[in-house]
Amino acid sequence: MDFTRIDKLKNKLKSLRPLNETELKRLREEFMIENTYNSNAIEGNTLTLRETALILQHGITIEGKHIREHLEAIGHKDAFYYMIELADAEHPLTERDIKELHSLVLMHDAKNKGIYRTVEVAIVGAVHDLTLPYLIQEQLEALLSEYEDMKRGRHVIEAVAEFHLRFEGIHPFIDGNGRTGRLIMNLELMKEGLLPVNIKFTDRKKYYDCFDSCYSEVRATEPLTQMIIAYEEEEILRYIKKLS
Repeated sequence: MDFTRIDKLKNKLKSLRPLNETELKRLREEFMIENTYNSNAIEGNTLTLRETALILQHGITIEGKHIREHLEAIGHKDAFYYMIELADAEHPLTERDIKELHSLVLMHDAKNKGIYRTVEVAIVGAVHDLTLPYLIQEQLEALLSEYEDMKRGRHVIEAVAEFHLRFEGIHPFIDGNGRTGRLIMNLELMKEGLLPVNIKFTDRKKYYDCFDSCYSEVRATEPLTQMIIAYEEEEILRYIKKLS
């Protein structure tokens, strides 16, 4: 797989003047709102992009929308900014990071936030079985350990794609796995000097197909890798345009 173009764009972005604090804050807020909308919409939240912006920027309550949907937007916003703090710290991904991100994502559910599920679950239409509850701790620890090996001799986007696919296959929490997993994906991209990516609600079928490709007999991770590359290029070009 050829990562030449994405690496060239990354280097070009690094060569440009850095964003000042105001510019960076504005771009991150724009991305955070769109990312919150898309990530929650993929999981069934019915807030529109405009409604999400009104809640997050102005604290407005949307008539006719469930309080849970409001809290999902606020929780994702808090988790997004915590993800940036973790990226700045640049330490290896830990189980604690994952649980803390999940606790923010699932702020509306005090009983389950940051807690591994204790019941069996299944995803309707999925081609694979999810990890049994008593194996979650063991498999997640193994994945974190193996992730360090995945990053050696491979492009970070390949490693991040594989980690995400396997994390979602473990499905450690009763709810919030997708949103947490996508935040982890962006955390790891940012640690390597890349930009966070925004998987669009309109691309959800293509995104779900990536899991079918991974958990079928083919065991392919390339479809998600290519998807991340395309989104990463889109984000870098957006930043370059602002700075040129």
